Amino acid sequence: MSEATTESGLPMRAVYGPEDQQGFDPTTALGKPGSYPFTRGVYPTMYTGRPWTMRQYAGFGTAAESNARYKELVANGTGGLSVAFDLPTQMGYDSDHPLASGEVGKVGVAIDSVEDMQVLFDGLPLDEVSTSMTINAPAASLLLMYQLVAEGNGIPASKLTGTIQNDVLKEYIARGTYIYPPAQSLRLISNIFAYCRTEIPRWNTISISGYHMAEAGATPVQEVAFTLANAKAYVQAAIDAGLAVDDIAPRLSFFFVARTTLLEEVAKFRAARRIWARIMKEEFGAQDPRSLMLRFHTQTAGVQLTAQQPEINLVRVALQGLGAVLGGTQSLHTNSFDEAIALPTAKAARLALRTQQVLAFETDVTKTVDPFAGSYVMEALTDDLEEAALELIRAVDERGGAVHAIEQGFQKGEIERSAYEYALQIDTGERVVVGQNRFTIDEEEHYEPLRVDPAIEAQQADRLARLRAERDGGEVERRLDALRAAARGTDNLLPPMREALRARATGGEVADALREVWGRYVPRETF
Repeated sequence: MSEATTESGLPMRAVYGPEDQQGFDPTTALGKPGSYPFTRGVYPTMYTGRPWTMRQYAGFGTAAESNARYKELVANGTGGLSVAFDLPTQMGYDSDHPLASGEVGKVGVAIDSVEDMQVLFDGLPLDEVSTSMTINAPAASLLLMYQLVAEGNGIPASKLTGTIQNDVLKEYIARGTYIYPPAQSLRLISNIFAYCRTEIPRWNTISISGYHMAEAGATPVQEVAFTLANAKAYVQAAIDAGLAVDDIAPRLSFFFVARTTLLEEVAKFRAARRIWARIMKEEFGAQDPRSLMLRFHTQTAGVQLTAQQPEINLVRVALQGLGAVLGGTQSLHTNSFDEAIALPTAKAARLALRTQQVLAFETDVTKTVDPFAGSYVMEALTDDLEEAALELIRAVDERGGAVHAIEQGFQKGEIERSAYEYALQIDTGERVVVGQNRFTIDEEEHYEPLRVDPAIEAQQADRLARLRAERDGGEVERRLDALRAAARGTDNLLPPMREALRARATGGEVADALREVWGRYVPRETF
């Protein structure tokens, strides 16, 4: 019988015991919750005082439809909103651009202007809710739209809380929704850091994401290693731009996946906290304890959901959510069971939220901090995962850091190989997926998914036509010229970008202004 392995390919023994903890020093390896190296959690009491923030990721069709869903989620007890944007918005194209054809409102909400953002958050207390926006290359313009909407509603930017994903490096590795070359993207990100420090001080300026790399096929080790290597690049870019490490590091946050392999996932989160604390202390010399804390949001694994027998996904999501909580997440999004088929229905989204509420209020996992601490298997898995992740981080460093490794196709190639092996295991039956390659049924029950109205594209185009007819076109062009001039120089790009958006420039026009100066990024092939 072959030895079992984890998702990362690390050995996993049938029995662990005291011999697996030889040399283990809990004082240095664990510490206390809320203390260096934060293995046991970033806060002393974790969920014993209050549970994690329960987020639901929503956004589809028009801003008005998404707004109605947000109000329903808030009414059902959601403490934070997470916005999904459609593909044209993510790529910096307006809804009437030829390349947007057929994609408007499909995988998220279409946001072309400040007016769309106003509709999206109409009637919602932006000074009370925390908003997370899954946006990367155009993150600056979407954040500024949000700020302008809040100020138009009498809410100062100083009261806004939330997160923009703003993690462009992982786009080059795993997703592909990049616009500009890496160096220019890093400049824009460091500009956001500086702008938010003075203008929107409570905002988390980046959510450095392993989630999308995991969805593309990364193992837990690769997810941790490549995410933290990217984080090092962002911190260094900010320092190179003149920011102090302790000015920007406390506002960094992270975003990880939670798989069904519960034990390794808990170990992954614990190891990631420990690695990051040591990187910030030993490599960057951070002094503020908050700079050493790896605070993270978790989303359950969309890639593990199946279209076959979709109700099984309710079980998967519950297990994944449990792993995230046992691993010490600060906020959690639980996927809806029907997401492998289409955008979630209202009922499915409500059930996903209820899953978190059951974990928080009907189980005992919130009554103690890091319940696995000292477990033979958990401490061994945490150590093994830490060692493997550090080895992979060193491989990135040896290639000149995250950006140079991306340009060499290193991370992308490693993940693609892992994804191929994973798919092959499913095809051969070596890896069991309940309902898909084992325990199947002959006839699936009928399911009616939520469908996006194709008329949305025409509606968005009409809104853009009215916007351009009503605004002062000359003022818009002057503001865009100021943005182009800033892009050619060294000034912070966000103030001129904000004024262009205030003059009613569209998101696509802002992105085009930067494309004209910086060009587009063309990746190298990994195979």
